[in-house]
Amino acid sequence: MSDDKPDNTDMPGAVVAKQVPPVVNRRKQQQRRQFLRTLMLAAGVVGVSSMGFIPVARSWNPRLRPPGALDESELLAACIKCGQCVQVCPVEAIKLADIMDGFGVGVPYVDAREQSCDFSCDGLQCILACPTGALSHKLNYPSEVRMGFARLDRPDLCLAKKGEGFKGKIRGPEFDGLFRYNEIDRWKPQRIRDQEFDLEICDLCVRHCPIEIRIAQCEAGEPPSGDINQCPPRHAIELRPVDEGDGVRRMRPEVLDGCVGCGACEMVCPTSPASIVVDIESTVKRV
Repeated sequence: MSDDKPDNTDMPGAVVAKQVPPVVNRRKQQQRRQFLRTLMLAAGVVGVSSMGFIPVARSWNPRLRPPGALDESELLAACIKCGQCVQVCPVEAIKLADIMDGFGVGVPYVDAREQSCDFSCDGLQCILACPTGALSHKLNYPSEVRMGFARLDRPDLCLAKKGEGFKGKIRGPEFDGLFRYNEIDRWKPQRIRDQEFDLEICDLCVRHCPIEIRIAQCEAGEPPSGDINQCPPRHAIELRPVDEGDGVRRMRPEVLDGCVGCGACEMVCPTSPASIVVDIESTVKRV
């Protein structure tokens, strides 16, 4: 007899045993995938949100702030980005920052080269309009403001330093800067590009300085709005002789303690780039 067992697979009705693969818990796989997706999404949100700190922390885009602005960190916390200061500025000097400022987006700033603060608003309307005190309500007069401090950045370009005058219009026909000239209209801003100048020695920075204009008015017995408190106690800028031994009459703009950093000198400087600029970082040193 044969010891071989019969092959049941050939028998009718026989059941063939199949090899069953390991049972996969699809629910656990789905939960794991969902967890990973959530983790990646959270990491992305945190990463994108953190990018807002970068421009602020590294000062990639330092801004000249409007009159009375608190220290940068306090300003960012206090400003509600309402734009009230923008609406009341008589020369449209105040702008709102864009997304490149990170968490500073929507916070007001002044681009002095484009349009400076000319302090022709005796009451500092931007400060009065600020609802939160982000622009300090403790200030009442322009001479109390400290936006920055001007400095002669390019003496090699300065016309006065080279002993040169200026004749014509400032910065060409496309320049839209505004300034309120008292001799033309005390209350209506004029296009600077429409004004003609003929100067033996360029002194545009001095003659457009709001502090120097107010001092001249006060010395003439005509303080702004008839208010003697509008008279600045200190000069902001003056031209001083420079002797280089070549017989050329040269003058150098000297920035004095009364400078409030409004940027008017930078705006009207006819050289490109501007010879004189506002140093924002100097604000802390002078307070």
